[in-house]
Amino acid sequence: MATQVFVNLPTADLDRSKAFYEGIGWQVQPNFTDENAACILVDENIYLMLLTPTFYATFTDKSIIDPSTHLQVQTAFSRDSRQDVDTMLEKVLAAGGVEPRPGQDMGFMYSRDFEDPDGNWFSALWMDPKAAEQGPEAFMAEQQD
Repeated sequence: MATQVFVNLPTADLDRSKAFYEGIGWQVQPNFTDENAACILVDENIYLMLLTPTFYATFTDKSIIDPSTHLQVQTAFSRDSRQDVDTMLEKVLAAGGVEPRPGQDMGFMYSRDFEDPDGNWFSALWMDPKAAEQGPEAFMAEQQD
């Protein structure tokens, strides 16, 4: 059985968050969604759990950060091409997300960051498959030869 990944994130407005993620093409899973949480299917084995702060606090004794002012984690999603990165960001911006800084093009890797309406930070990235296999330094050295 493949490992499933569940990333838990706070949201101040569950309905707004569900609409945002549906707007970028991800799916709300109704069997695990209620007034406290929404399960968002990102990919076959990757899920976001959007949790109201009160509900999220039942999982930990630590303080729940406000993602609009603090960064706890940055989650990156690979894309199949540079164009797929740009297409994802077009959907993000149309759905109400923001791009907090310019994209990064390192030649072997291309990425663009985005924030959801709560300020949770993500990246969409493409990496040349050969660079991923060899490592960036070996790949770049080979390109210079």
